[in-house]
Amino acid sequence: MKHVLKDKIRIGVSACNFGAKVRYNRKGWDRIADLDREKSAFVWTPVCPEVMSGLGVPREAMKLVDGNGDDFWEGRARMKNKKGENVTKQLKEGLLSALDNIKRAGVEAFVFMEGSPSCGVYRTTLKNQRLGKPPGVFGSLLLREQLFLIPADDLESPVKWWDWRRRLHAFVWIKRKEFKTKKDIIEIWHDFKFLSQEVSRVRSDELGRKIASMPKKITAKYVSEVKNEILSILRLPSNINRIKSSAEKQMSHFCKHYNLCETEKLPSTETAKRKFFDRLIELEKKSISDNINYGFVPVVYRNNSR
Repeated sequence: MKHVLKDKIRIGVSACNFGAKVRYNRKGWDRIADLDREKSAFVWTPVCPEVMSGLGVPREAMKLVDGNGDDFWEGRARMKNKKGENVTKQLKEGLLSALDNIKRAGVEAFVFMEGSPSCGVYRTTLKNQRLGKPPGVFGSLLLREQLFLIPADDLESPVKWWDWRRRLHAFVWIKRKEFKTKKDIIEIWHDFKFLSQEVSRVRSDELGRKIASMPKKITAKYVSEVKNEILSILRLPSNINRIKSSAEKQMSHFCKHYNLCETEKLPSTETAKRKFFDRLIELEKKSISDNINYGFVPVVYRNNSR
């Protein structure tokens, strides 16, 4: 069964990736513009914790000292600027204000600035190939909120964006879905297991075994554990080769079903790749009315006005 989201997903975004020149050195990028028409399918909430802390633009570059973002919130790490000044207290106020802002907006996902000591999740420095001390101080809060997290750089890649958006749709649909019975769990796992297995075969197989051996009477705790594990798997970064393979299989499926002569292989140039994924997304939307389901994209968005 193909599942449909009819309302726009609300996404938070580091303001420096929404066109605001609020980086410490007055830089910023409009990476949302790379989504072209797709950007209007979402509601965006840009925030900059540093600016909301009153640190201003331009400002001294900062770095985490004595730990990572998790340690920062436990009082074991500090944030210092390039002059050696401790800006921990001031920054905390802005971080919590930014978090409150995206909560009020009802965001379910966040596009973060990787490499930032504030918004970074897997890296907190952009120097060379070093990881720094992840997660960053705001990244730590985002992880605690269990939001669906997307690296801003990936919006520039049509391949990676196609992957993130299909998993975002699946994540939000499952998050909003109320699980009650064994039948609910079995049916949902049937529809989402292929996407889950693509991201992490090991964890998905383990979850599959857990579902296969469900007790006769399931508790609310059991249901919550299954749901949270599916959501956790969907949030993981994926492998680019797996993504390409899934996209080609999806296109091949549509070409055969609709008797199309379009290429089933992913082109090599960026322009051709964008056209490939634009067409693939069109076919995914068409498949709703034709009641066609394929496990790699179990959820699609369709505006109520269409």
